[in-house]
Amino acid sequence: MSLLKKIVMAGLALVMALEAGAQTPVLSLEEAMGIALRNNYDIRLSRNDSSLAALDYAYSLYAFAPRLSAAGGVLYNNNSQRQTFQDNTERSSNGIRSRNLTGSVNLDWTLFDGGRMFIARHRLREVLRLGELEIKNQIINSLSAVMRNYFAIVAQEQQLRALQEQMQLSKDRLNLAQLKFDVGTGVKPDVLQAQIDYNNQQASYMATEAEAEKLKTQLNVLLGLSPRAVYRVADTAIENETGFLPDTTLHNLLASNPALQLSAQRVTVTGLQLREARTELLPRLSFNSAYNFNRTSNNTVINPYSPLFNQNAGFNYGFTASVPIFNGFSVRRNIKAAELDVAYQELNFERTKDTVQNALLTAWRDYDLYKRTVHLQEENLKLVRENLMIARERYRIGISTYLEMREAEQNLATASASLINARYDAKLAEIELLRLTGRLVL
Repeated sequence: MSLLKKIVMAGLALVMALEAGAQTPVLSLEEAMGIALRNNYDIRLSRNDSSLAALDYAYSLYAFAPRLSAAGGVLYNNNSQRQTFQDNTERSSNGIRSRNLTGSVNLDWTLFDGGRMFIARHRLREVLRLGELEIKNQIINSLSAVMRNYFAIVAQEQQLRALQEQMQLSKDRLNLAQLKFDVGTGVKPDVLQAQIDYNNQQASYMATEAEAEKLKTQLNVLLGLSPRAVYRVADTAIENETGFLPDTTLHNLLASNPALQLSAQRVTVTGLQLREARTELLPRLSFNSAYNFNRTSNNTVINPYSPLFNQNAGFNYGFTASVPIFNGFSVRRNIKAAELDVAYQELNFERTKDTVQNALLTAWRDYDLYKRTVHLQEENLKLVRENLMIARERYRIGISTYLEMREAEQNLATASASLINARYDAKLAEIELLRLTGRLVL
């Protein structure tokens, strides 16, 4: 089973759990991506557009078939007639009734139209390919949005755990400051400052918790879930695993980047539209045939040479050739418009290529920078924790000041937040690299 199928199956299983209202499930990244592939509105809309292109291509073969039509009708007349002949004889009558019955079967078959039918079928095949690329591009963009939102929630929850640790430290400092104040070795401002720090951290915790809930609501929109869907994200650290050579990737952009593939495909489609427009300058040859039937019945006639009954039936066929000579330069205008469209799409392809290359290099530099920053912040956090442990012990035995311990705790808060942000920024750069290289969908 492919990775994509596994992701979809995992997503379906979690959707069933969410809809069943079971115990709060844990939403893994793979499950979130599977749900998005099933429910995301942008993906579903792009699939609908591609289905229309597939429908057009499925019926394109019938453009080569002849056109067959049938028609029939009956006409009843009730007339008054008056006729004057050369010898001044006059004849008139009222209530002359007649019935006219007609029927025909017509066949028209275009034998040559400058190759337009073949070009149109080729264009529809390329439009179908364009629709497939649009689906792939939309899937990659939607999954990257899901991943960015998912890891934003993970980062917020890691920040919540860091705040819980800092609140516990502030609470311990508050208890220690209160104890020292009670025994006469401390001062009231230390107690008040510890309480202020603890209150501020509680406020930060509530704000971070609210931000996490907001991000979950945004993720629900991306996943096509109910705003009331309840789940927890996987309690894991944000790891960075992307490894590739940017120079090699730059040479393979056309084969991997979906936006660049889309732009190149639009150049192909507009080129075929130009070829279609040019076929209007060529002659056309058609085969025409018909079977016609006509019957007229009169109840009476005032002219003795007019028939009471007349019937015609027969088969005819032939060929029709048409050569465009002058039509107000509409064909020339259409060709010129198609040429401009081709030039526009070619220019847009070059712009997209430059944009993607620059974005890829920027994302790579960001990723490399943030990875190195993560290593530095991890080392820094170890040093900060060691320094905090020493400061707390020194303050407990009374050989350091209250401000020294408070500064050590603030350094821990800063180092923890910096590490979480560095990991998250590295993950965002990694997701962007995966999106640009088309590696989010295997």
